Amino acid sequence: MTESTPPLGFTVVIPARMASSRLPDKPLADIAGLPMVVRVAQRALQSQARQVVVAADDLRIVKACQSHGIEVLLTRTGHVSGSDRLAEACQRLGLSEDAVVVNVQGDEPLIQPELINAVARLLIERPEASMSTAAHAIGSLSEFTNPNVVKVVMDARQLALYFSRAPIAWWRDGQTGTGFKALPDPAPLRHIGIYGYRAGFLALFPQLPPSPLETMESLEQLRALWHGHRIAVHVTSEAPGPGVDTPEDLARVRQLLT
Repeated sequence: MTESTPPLGFTVVIPARMASSRLPDKPLADIAGLPMVVRVAQRALQSQARQVVVAADDLRIVKACQSHGIEVLLTRTGHVSGSDRLAEACQRLGLSEDAVVVNVQGDEPLIQPELINAVARLLIERPEASMSTAAHAIGSLSEFTNPNVVKVVMDARQLALYFSRAPIAWWRDGQTGTGFKALPDPAPLRHIGIYGYRAGFLALFPQLPPSPLETMESLEQLRALWHGHRIAVHVTSEAPGPGVDTPEDLARVRQLLT
């Protein structure tokens, strides 16, 4: 963020936990000379956030952040989800109930600062929404049918109607004997895993009972919809950079940054 760009008045919190079955010690993975969580925080600091904080579960993450001038909190280790860790961080930071908090995943070292701004701005502009998120148009049939690619459908006001691992909206007349013949038109939307929250809702969210849909789809955001909360969706024309879940992902991002 430059001096000529005023802050939007939101806080970025980056949950970071050491446990990862596919990539041990993932937050500290070296990417072009810096730990991955530091790379993510540096990208977030280029946004219009007034504060960027890493919410860590391990002293090694705390020390890595502190050594590179990144604000960090040591949070409890027993949190079930990232949103629980966010809620603790918001309470520790003393944020007001209407404060806007953007959850940037700690394994997104190529996150675009403009995307962070857009998700925060959308929630600021949509007082009827408790959350905001992002999506972009799916460009291939294989993505549309891939259950690891989460899809979202919206109403006319760009509020989420549903998220699913299934291909939605279902194209009734687009079937062949072996599946879909092409992508629907307009293009379906791929959900991007970045969220904006109001701090008051973050305090409430862990207390809401999990919904049957959330359990079935393994998608935590469905809990918010189940309980009547609205999620505003920013549609971006650019696909996000690759995240890091596996050693192969890490090698690809290292190559991109070097």
